[in-house]
Amino acid sequence: MQYFLAIIGGGPAGYTAAEKASKAGKDVVLFEQSALGGTCLNVGCIPTKSLLYGAKQYFNATHAQKYGVTAENVAFDFSAMQKRKTIVVRKLVAGIKARLNNDHCTVVNGFAKILPSLQGGDGGRLIECNGETYEAENLMICTGSTNFVPPIPGIKDNPAIWDSTDALAAAELPKSIIIVGGGVIGMEFATLYHELGVPVTVIEAMPTILPNLDPEVVQILLDKYRKAGINILTSTKVESLDGGKVTANGEVYEAEKVLVSVGRRANLLGLEALNELELERGAIKIDEFCKTNLPNVYACGDVTGKIMLAHVASRQAEVAVSKMLNDQINDQIVNVQMVNYRAIPSVVYTNPEIASVGITEAQAESMSIPVEVKKLPMTFSGRFMAENEGETGLCKMIVDAKNHSVLGVHCIGNSCSEFISAASFAVRNGYTVPEMQQVVFPHPTVSEILHEIL
Repeated sequence: MQYFLAIIGGGPAGYTAAEKASKAGKDVVLFEQSALGGTCLNVGCIPTKSLLYGAKQYFNATHAQKYGVTAENVAFDFSAMQKRKTIVVRKLVAGIKARLNNDHCTVVNGFAKILPSLQGGDGGRLIECNGETYEAENLMICTGSTNFVPPIPGIKDNPAIWDSTDALAAAELPKSIIIVGGGVIGMEFATLYHELGVPVTVIEAMPTILPNLDPEVVQILLDKYRKAGINILTSTKVESLDGGKVTANGEVYEAEKVLVSVGRRANLLGLEALNELELERGAIKIDEFCKTNLPNVYACGDVTGKIMLAHVASRQAEVAVSKMLNDQINDQIVNVQMVNYRAIPSVVYTNPEIASVGITEAQAESMSIPVEVKKLPMTFSGRFMAENEGETGLCKMIVDAKNHSVLGVHCIGNSCSEFISAASFAVRNGYTVPEMQQVVFPHPTVSEILHEIL
């Protein structure tokens, strides 16, 4: 049997593509060597957020007195948190299986390897999995990414070293932890362990944590976490590891566990037969429709190295499948929209949360775009004031000084993750300040800050 589409990888990009193509009546085969849902659902976004929510409940209970609530003998059960996390993941994986349960979609569990191209020039592809060979008209590579292991002396075969997958699977909390890397993953784990009472040290080689985000927003989080007792070292390079001892900038720091979280790299295993596949900075190079330089070969998700976020992967998959379907009938359906990378929202699930979309003030300056920067404390929202005692927060809006369009929004304050999509709409569609002023936000909500700031 020849399939319309073969997909390698069952993460957000893979299962989204499989669902979209199969619902269009096209025969699809999806290969996944582990569990449907990929890194995000199984050992990333969802399990992390499940544990973070549990930690937040405990943290809020122990700090409830500022709201007039007294709670005595508050405790947490980490094993119960882990059990709940597992249940959440299983339910969501089951949901994905249900979405792919149709006559046009075949799911194969196993490691898939691409075979040399078919002879005859028809562009078809052969994939081997579990000793069976599958043929497809189109191929989509959604093999994701893996944790990057830096070449630090002492890191190999060190029982004290964790990556994010190890940390999520741990049956018990460490007595103390050093986190190497102050990016998104590192700071979310720092939040989790700190709120559960574990002494935390974060070591970041860059001059600041979360270096890709708005510096003013990040500084608020940095100041709060340092005041709360998290030891955050910036401009500090790890030189060597010896068990739980970390030597950095000539100083030695020690903890029971060392979580190394310094980024991820595209996973290219199984793609060796595509020896002419064009790469860019170690990831698969794609065009605006997620097509590679090879005919009928697409790539979506982390393996493209674009923006390593689950919602980006899903959107890439939607665009790629739409392009495949249109190409088959000579673009007679509708024009396929491209992925708008400048309007991708992102969230850091610290406490408080950070949410952003579009360019920062510094990026605008580097691009020689004259801008007007509007900013307000989140306390201009009544709902925020009512629910965030002692917090100030910040919302920044970057506006084009010439045409007054919204170029970026950057916020710190709890609940900002739930309204950053509204800002994403504005950036995506080029809304101007006068147009934004006409949008009515419900009262009282934290989202009103997007109106107040205008």
